[in-house]
Amino acid sequence: MKIVWYNKIGTAALLGCIFLYSCENKLEEVRQINAKGIGRDESKQVVIRYSVNGKKRSVLTGPLMYRVNDTVSYVEFPLKVHVDFFDANDSIESKLDAKYAKYNEGQSKVFLKDSVRVINVLGDTLYCDELYWDRNRTDAEFYTDKAVKIRTRTQTLNGTGMDARQDFSTYHIIHPVGFLKVSNTDFPD
Repeated sequence: MKIVWYNKIGTAALLGCIFLYSCENKLEEVRQINAKGIGRDESKQVVIRYSVNGKKRSVLTGPLMYRVNDTVSYVEFPLKVHVDFFDANDSIESKLDAKYAKYNEGQSKVFLKDSVRVINVLGDTLYCDELYWDRNRTDAEFYTDKAVKIRTRTQTLNGTGMDARQDFSTYHIIHPVGFLKVSNTDFPD
């Protein structure tokens, strides 16, 4: 009986050693597995349509999107993003392009950076390196505290800091810099 009992213990110890040896992971392998995006969903050729009361308000497109589920969840467009904004008549009122965008779901705020450009129907164009798009800010959905350049048909405006409507029909440069062309008819008598 003692021999059978020793055989069982020996067999169990041998199997335990085999399992311990075969289940060993090197630290670098574990890091590589975790770096592959646990908690991150990836989508390609993304098209997102946003509407209010059944009316199309914007269409966002991007070649790559990550949805990161973390303590603060967010959506990221690491390559580029393009947005068309629509008016009540379903016509494009402005367009936005950037090489990077990050949407904070809890704040309904989008951070855009790297070659940000907004164009309205008149052709007025905003150029900047960083811009926020916040749907909670009525009539000032776009804003930044960084350098901006706005080109209109007749002039170029420069400054630091800006806020603007989403349709980019009106804008306010907080600290304008440079010269501004004003016609004689705009001066009071």
